Amino acid sequence: MRTTLIISLALIALSSASPAMAKEVASLTRIDAQSVTLNRGDIIPVGIWISKDDQIDADDKKVDGALMNAAAKGDAVTLPITAAERRYVLLKDKAGNVAVAGERVLPIEQGSNFRDIGGYVTKDGRSVRWGKVYRSGAMPLFTEADYALVGQLGIGSVVDLRSLEEREVAPDQIDDRTGALFIANDYSLKPLMAAYGKGNGENTYKGMERMLVPQLRSLYRRIEANEGAVLYHCSAGQDRTGMATAILYDMLGVDRETILKDYHMSTALRRPQYEMPKVNPADYPNNPILKYYFSADEKKRAVAEPLYTPTGASHLAQFFTHIDSEYGGSEGYMKKALGLTNVDIAKLRAVMLD
Repeated sequence: MRTTLIISLALIALSSASPAMAKEVASLTRIDAQSVTLNRGDIIPVGIWISKDDQIDADDKKVDGALMNAAAKGDAVTLPITAAERRYVLLKDKAGNVAVAGERVLPIEQGSNFRDIGGYVTKDGRSVRWGKVYRSGAMPLFTEADYALVGQLGIGSVVDLRSLEEREVAPDQIDDRTGALFIANDYSLKPLMAAYGKGNGENTYKGMERMLVPQLRSLYRRIEANEGAVLYHCSAGQDRTGMATAILYDMLGVDRETILKDYHMSTALRRPQYEMPKVNPADYPNNPILKYYFSADEKKRAVAEPLYTPTGASHLAQFFTHIDSEYGGSEGYMKKALGLTNVDIAKLRAVMLD
């Protein structure tokens, strides 16, 4: 059995157990290394398949009659999908429509906040496609089993949102292991950290959308290109990665309540002990990231802080207010700041929505 998986599974189950967590057609929740629970939502299936992709074909495994009937009655059913395999569950209704359910949180042994961004329903009734885009925190301590699982995802591009200082300490290896295209734009985190130290904790993300223009432009263009799945990440997978995800969801038409719930899932899904490799800060005397990291004791470093301001506001909710005021919304930001055109936006929607 994957020895470090069980603790993380309990955390994942806790964070994703509520059906009101966000708007999905159907969902999968991992319960142990061998199985998942299917919640079929409002779908009344006449057939259920376990598949490597989002299409029903001869290679798929059809779920047997007893489980199928239980699912049709609305009971949560347990399906045999191991943590070592990336699989989807396809549900066909009597009209012939096929819905796809996937594990949002991948069962990575020594990773943090690694998720598929698919599955959410948009305001016009479409769904964000599974298997197209993945998000994560830093990945310096992946096990061989983790690389094997990620190797099944068809990653074509890795977009690293981190600064020079972060990449110096924990360089990516996913591209080396998978052959994916690696993209990063050089910048220093020193000015941002200096400004953060002087702030009052409010409107923390304001201005970061300008600092990250090259990174976000690269990210959305790689998704638009549709040349394999795209994996993007920062260090914790919550702030820069959370912003990038929120802007994309918002443009695609996911409602903001769902986006905010998804954003705040990072607090439960982060495992900070796997975001930083074992390093001696003395080897990096001019690296501000390590100074910040080691300024807290080990216990505090292992706990993810909730993503709220001192006054109790969501960092992302404040950021949306800024984006709306400054750019007229997320699509406006993509056009005005990143230089994306109507054609680019249409391609992004075509790639990401069913």
